[in-house]
Amino acid sequence: MPAPAQPNQPNQGQPNQPTNQSNQQSPSGTTTSAASTISRIPASAPAGLLTITQPPQTATSFYKIAPSNFVTFGWNFSYIIATPTHLTVSAVCENGNTYPVGPTDGVIPGTATEIVWDIYSYQQNHPNTPLAQATYTLNIWDDRGPGAARAPGYLQANSGLKFALYNPQGYTGLADANPLLVSLIATFIIMLISGFGLLRHWR
Repeated sequence: MPAPAQPNQPNQGQPNQPTNQSNQQSPSGTTTSAASTISRIPASAPAGLLTITQPPQTATSFYKIAPSNFVTFGWNFSYIIATPTHLTVSAVCENGNTYPVGPTDGVIPGTATEIVWDIYSYQQNHPNTPLAQATYTLNIWDDRGPGAARAPGYLQANSGLKFALYNPQGYTGLADANPLLVSLIATFIIMLISGFGLLRHWR
């Protein structure tokens, strides 16, 4: 009488393994997919480009720091093969200070194509580092950082847009004006009136 078939036994104390492993995937598939994408980038591919679409770059745009005055920066991508995880957007002032752009400290998803900056709210919330009335350069780079080398299929950092911010000039009454200026204006008026008086006298 033949011996009964024995169930599969673990090999050296290891649990049974499925015989077909061709369908196994990583929990998210993200790492495998990203690595696969990178490995397929040809060396001859151009570097990824970001082109600013808003505001137009034909002339420097001026933005007033005032309530409800939002600044929108928009762009599109070209030749991107390795999609960035995130983008960092900052404004570098001509005085050397750097300011994060937007409501999330300048860090946005890698596929975003615009960012809106409430410059007045930023001014109110950062009294120690206020926005200067000056010209700024908009910087945008991917998760590799601002100094990343040019690479095929990867986003090349962009710093081609310049814009300017200014503070609205409030009305200054005569009583609040510079005393010397007020004195000069008063003297000029007195001289003018005196001159008319002399002319009438000699007629």
